[in-house]
Amino acid sequence: METTLLIWLFYLSSFYAFIPGLISRIFGFRAFRKGTSETEFALTFDDGPDPRYTAQLLDILKRYEAKATFFVVGSHAVQHPELLKRMQAEGHGIGIHNYVHRANWLMWPGSVRKQVNRTNEVIERVTGQRSVYYRPPWGIVNLFDLVGRHELKLILWSGIFGDWRKRLGEDRLLKRMRRKMRGGEVLVLHDCGATLGANDEAPENMIRALERFLEEAYAKGLRSVTVEQLMASTQKAHKAELKAKGRTLSPMKRLLVGGWLLYEKAFKWAFRLQEAEGAPFFHFRQTKYSGQTLELADGERLEKGDHILELHFDNKMLFDFSSRSRSAMQTAILMVRETERSLPKIAEHVRRDPKLREAKGLYGVSMINRGPEQFGFQVLDLPEGLFAKMTRVYLKVLLGVLHPSGASRLGEQSQLLVPKIMLMPMDVLLTRDFKNHKRADRKRKPADEPVRTELEDAGEKAASDNIPAEKQPAGVVT
Repeated sequence: METTLLIWLFYLSSFYAFIPGLISRIFGFRAFRKGTSETEFALTFDDGPDPRYTAQLLDILKRYEAKATFFVVGSHAVQHPELLKRMQAEGHGIGIHNYVHRANWLMWPGSVRKQVNRTNEVIERVTGQRSVYYRPPWGIVNLFDLVGRHELKLILWSGIFGDWRKRLGEDRLLKRMRRKMRGGEVLVLHDCGATLGANDEAPENMIRALERFLEEAYAKGLRSVTVEQLMASTQKAHKAELKAKGRTLSPMKRLLVGGWLLYEKAFKWAFRLQEAEGAPFFHFRQTKYSGQTLELADGERLEKGDHILELHFDNKMLFDFSSRSRSAMQTAILMVRETERSLPKIAEHVRRDPKLREAKGLYGVSMINRGPEQFGFQVLDLPEGLFAKMTRVYLKVLLGVLHPSGASRLGEQSQLLVPKIMLMPMDVLLTRDFKNHKRADRKRKPADEPVRTELEDAGEKAASDNIPAEKQPAGVVT
């Protein structure tokens, strides 16, 4: 009976304490313990604030323009609110380190919750803000720290040095810290020696070693930031890495893209496409319209046989935009800015050429269904028929070839691949102040109409539009 009870106690203690600690320490589950950065590391300080050492520490951090995160013990913080106020005023982060310095393994979940909430109440009362960062004493977590408390971010460390022991000494401590002198590290030190197992005067060594450490680190181009800043840098770096991996082209994809862009050059030469000086984003040519009659915004009609300027995006530029952008939104922003720069230059080019001024306007077919109105385009439905069906097929093939994640984009956006007619009367092109008109259009938009949706639509679809002229009535905006 006693043996069985001991076995069950072992199982329960392992499940409640040992295994969660192992998972968080080794695998980093639900815990941030190391970042990704070339130049930034995070200094963190536990067990304070202490009236003797924390103020000295803040002085050193201020001298080196270093930012840190203080994981405070609630019972210490409530006695020294002025130090919390100074931490906040000088740009440091403040986290929770329980109300008393007691291991979570030795407390029930309800007790830990009270420790956390009580400390956070102290922080909020002093700073006006609740903390979202939590480090349990000694970094010891229990099961409920991992599966519960989702409102808090669990912060551990990648470097711990035993600085709570006075006998370690300043020089040995600095030697240990130097081993972690690089970007991405989360270093833990202690600005209070009053907790169990610590020496009361140990922070004196820490403060002296830290000053030397910061001097050397900053000479190497490294700087200390808050945990929040390092987490943000790490997330940004991870997203960029994922994007880079996702955008790495296979040999077959590179062959397809290279072949298609070679075809684009041949197409441009064969149909004598022009471009305005300083506006390589668009190619155009004068040709005759061969589609159904369209009503223009100025009351005129575009009829079969009328001269138009047929627009084409430069698909190489679109491919480059999409490849280097971190999101569809960024692709859209690059595209909108390039359009804003290009249209005035196209207008100036047309003004200097009497033959081009004979055209009724700019015309193309595009899959950018929302957004071009801000530049003065009319957006009209493409009449159903054989041409519309062929256009959809063509654009989907083009999307699959040129978009870095074209195959997945086809699955996600196939229902949105609807080509539209883009039309701008010539008098609009020649008289419009594109920059100021766009600002005025935005001001006239209802407050609840999101501009972002238009840009996202543009970013999602822009890389896929470029229909050859011989396969359409006339013109394409790609």
